[in-house]
Amino acid sequence: MAGQIPQRFIDDLLGRVDVVEVVGERVQLKKAGRNFSGLCPFHQEKTPSFTVSADKQFYHCFGCGAHGNALRFLMEYDKLPFPEAVEQLAGRLGLDVPREGADDPRAQQREKKRKEGVNLLEVAASFYRERLKMQEGQSAQRYLQGRGLSPEVIDTYGIGYAPGGWEALKQHLSAKGIGEPVQVEYGLLIHREDTGRTYDRFRDRVMFPIRDLRGRTLGFGGRVMGDEQPKYLNSPETPVFHKGRELYGLYEARQASSKLEQLVMVEGYMDVVALAQFGIHNAVATLGTATTEDHLSRLFRLVSRVVFCFDGDRAGRQAASRALETALPQMIDGREARFLFLPDGDDPDSLVRREGSEAFQDRVTCAMPLSEFLFEQAAQGRDLNTVEGRERFASQVLEALNKVPDGMLKSLLLESLAKRSGLAQSQLQTLLEKRTAAAQASPQWAPVDETAPEPMLAEQASSRPAARGRRQGTTLQTLSTVGRIVQLLLHEPRLVTALPETLDWLPDSSEEAPLCRELIALLRAGRYRSPQVVLAHFQGTEEGKLLSEIAAREPLLGREHRETELIDNINYLKAMKEKSQPHAEIDALTEQFSALVKKKESGQKLTAQERQKFMQMLASNKRM
Repeated sequence: MAGQIPQRFIDDLLGRVDVVEVVGERVQLKKAGRNFSGLCPFHQEKTPSFTVSADKQFYHCFGCGAHGNALRFLMEYDKLPFPEAVEQLAGRLGLDVPREGADDPRAQQREKKRKEGVNLLEVAASFYRERLKMQEGQSAQRYLQGRGLSPEVIDTYGIGYAPGGWEALKQHLSAKGIGEPVQVEYGLLIHREDTGRTYDRFRDRVMFPIRDLRGRTLGFGGRVMGDEQPKYLNSPETPVFHKGRELYGLYEARQASSKLEQLVMVEGYMDVVALAQFGIHNAVATLGTATTEDHLSRLFRLVSRVVFCFDGDRAGRQAASRALETALPQMIDGREARFLFLPDGDDPDSLVRREGSEAFQDRVTCAMPLSEFLFEQAAQGRDLNTVEGRERFASQVLEALNKVPDGMLKSLLLESLAKRSGLAQSQLQTLLEKRTAAAQASPQWAPVDETAPEPMLAEQASSRPAARGRRQGTTLQTLSTVGRIVQLLLHEPRLVTALPETLDWLPDSSEEAPLCRELIALLRAGRYRSPQVVLAHFQGTEEGKLLSEIAAREPLLGREHRETELIDNINYLKAMKEKSQPHAEIDALTEQFSALVKKKESGQKLTAQERQKFMQMLASNKRM
C-alpha cells in the first residue's frame, strides 16, 4: 500500500500495545522487581542481562546494548521492515494501518474512520461518568452507595451510568460528528436489520469501562440495578475488544502497585471493586467467560502467581476444574497457580464485607496449590485403598501431567504421584512417556476425504480462499512442505542447528512461512529442546492452536531419518525457488508424493514398490 504511515497513528499504536506482552511472546521473561528480565535474544548469554520495563514501555540489554520500544523489538527480532512491523502491531489490536496521500481517497477514508474509532470509546466513557453525577443518575448513585463504594473507588474505576432512554448516547455522539455506523461497529449502538433502526445498547445500567494496560477504554460492562435480565451486559466483539482476552481491573491493579506479585481472579466487576474498597487492589475478573489461555498468558507475563477464586458450590468447583485444565499447559517453571474456594452462599463481595480485608487476605494466602487441587480432583469418588481406585487415580493424574510442560514442576508432581499411588516413579515415568507417544500418534484432526482432489502445493494454495479458510479453521488435512518443516522442528527442536543460516529458502507465498520463521527464531534464541515448552510460548494464540494440531501428528519417518527429511524439504523449496527443474516435472513428482503421503496418513499400508518409491523421492530431494 502506497503512502506514509502517519506519526500520530504510530504514537497511538505504541500507547495501546504493551511491550511486555510483545517481548514475552518471544522471550521467556520473569518478574524482577518493577521490571522483567530474561536471556537476551540478540546475543548469547547464560546470565540474564535483558530487561523490559512495563512502566517505561522500553527494553534494554546491559550486555549488548540492544534497546527500544515494541516496534523496534519486532523490527530487530523478527527482522521486519518498518511498515510490516507497524502492520503486525496494529493487527494485534484489529486496527487498519492508515496511509497519508492526497491522491488516495481510500487512505483518507480509512484515516477518517480511525480517528473516529480512536476517540469514540473514551468519549462514551466520559459521557457515562458525567451522567452518573446528574439528576438522572441518582438511582445509580444510591445503588453504588448501597454496595458500599466510596467516591474514590468509583472515580478510580471510572464507573458511570447509562441513561434509560433509547438514544441518549447516540444523540450525544452524533452531535460530536461521530457517525452511527462507527457507533454500531464499536458496540455502542444496536442496529435492527428488520426496521433499520439504531438505538443505545446500554440503557439504565451502571457502567464499568474495560481498559487496556495503558488505560484506554476498549469496551464496557453494564449492570442492571434491579432484577431485570441479563444482569450483566458486555460490549460485543469489536475491532479493539475481545472478551476472551481482556480482563476487568487489570489496568487499575497495575496502577495501584508497581510491584505486583500475584493477581486474584474473581468472577464479576462488583467483586473487583468491592475488594478494592477494602484495600485489596490486585483482583481482576473475566468478562462473562471462562478463563482462557489468552487470559492466563497475559497474567503470567505480569506476575508469577495467579489465585483463582471460586464459589464453594458445585458450579464453582466445575468452573475451577475448567480453569485447572486451561492452566496446566501454562505451568512452566517459575509459575504458580492456586485455588481459593469460598463458603457456600458467599462471593468475594459479601465475604470481604463480613470478615474484613485481613481475613480475606489470609484466605488468599492459604489457597490450595494447583498440585493439591489436581490430586483432590483425581481422588474424588475413588477408594484409594483398592488397587482399582489407585489405578484410576494414577491414570487421571498422568493424563493431566501430559499437558504440563517439561520442567521441575512436572517432575515433582510425578514424584508426589508415586508416593500417593504406591507406584515406583520410574514406572510412572514410563507410563507417562507411553501416553505422550500415544497422544502424538493418535489422529487429532479430521480424516482425509478419499474423494477429495489431491492437495495443492502450499505455494499454490496460499493465494486461494479455501487455503486461508484452512488456516483460520480448526483442522488440517495434509501438511504443506513448510508445514512439514514446522512439524519436524516441533518434534525435534534440536534440528534447528541443521538449518541453513539464512532463511531465503522459505517461500514468501506460503501461509506457514511467517509461523516457521517465528518458530526458528524462538528455537535459536531460547535453545529449547522440549516440544512442550515450545508450545507453551505460543499458548493462547491462533499460531498456538495451529502448532498444537501440527504437533499432534507424528512425522512420517522415524527419528533416525528426520534430519534427512528436514534437509530434503529445504532442498525441495530451494529447487522450487531456483526453478532448477522443469516445473511440469516438479508438479508430477509432487502429485505422486502427495498420493503416497495421503495413503500413509489415512492408515493404509504402502506396498513394497510404493515404499521403495517413497524412499527414492526422499533420497533424491524431490519432496512435496
